[in-house]
Amino acid sequence: MDARVSADAGFDLRAWSAQRLALVEKCLEGWVVADAPAGLGEAMRYAVLDGGKRLRPLLVLAASEAVRGNEHAAMRAACAAELIHAYSLVHDDMPCMDNDILRRGKPTVHVKFGQAQALLAGDALQALAFEILAPEGDSVPAATQAALCRLLARAAGHEGMAGGQAIDLASVGHALTEEQLRRMHKLKTGALLQGSVMMGAACGAPSAQAHEALARYGAAMGLAFQVVDDILDVTADSATLGKTAGKDAAQDKPTYVSLLGLERSRAHAQELLALAVDALAASGLPDTRALHALAMMVVNRDN
Repeated sequence: MDARVSADAGFDLRAWSAQRLALVEKCLEGWVVADAPAGLGEAMRYAVLDGGKRLRPLLVLAASEAVRGNEHAAMRAACAAELIHAYSLVHDDMPCMDNDILRRGKPTVHVKFGQAQALLAGDALQALAFEILAPEGDSVPAATQAALCRLLARAAGHEGMAGGQAIDLASVGHALTEEQLRRMHKLKTGALLQGSVMMGAACGAPSAQAHEALARYGAAMGLAFQVVDDILDVTADSATLGKTAGKDAAQDKPTYVSLLGLERSRAHAQELLALAVDALAASGLPDTRALHALAMMVVNRDN
């Protein structure tokens, strides 16, 4: 299937996203409290609210809708995925990691609040994510809570985001093969994006065919996002990106562009988009327009 041929004719991604993101923002506003001790709440809210693409929540919600999942579980999973993403950015930006001063068009959390407060804010956001996934009452079945916690922990831990960041830090100044670079990005960026899709799926009861297809979609999407990030790091400016442009090259980090070149990287992003679209076509699910539109957005974005 040619990924450039839209399977979402008549689908308005902007309207669909706006409606759901309004609910996500409302929930995050309520769950990330301002009155945490000693100014911690202010740092947490600064890290999470009023910024970011909110791609992970949208993937959760789109996948849940595709499998007709539990809406209460899906909203909690969407917000939990965003909290984990936000915590990772706070820690990644710190001097001991990537040492960045700009995120989402504003000073990074450690620049604004200091390193100690940034570290604690990230820790608290991570803990809050799992608290949100395990509410009291019967709105989210216990088995669903456990499945969501397991998926998110795996995506964030040594088999996912943290493991990928460890490889990234260890790879500065070293040449990687394409396979090594793919593994790093599959863990560092791709795991949480794929995990978001699978968390959405876990809010329902998809067939084995649909579950496997969504996993393939999420894997392709996760890697495509990072390939495009590598491209934008050398083609966009900091104002457009909302973060420091050219940082990877300045820090001598291996990227798809440094390994494959710009044009081959662009072609690879389109190849991954085609894999994602093909997976949706094979899912057997009646309506995957939102997931398709999100894939198109990820690969064709400019920030």
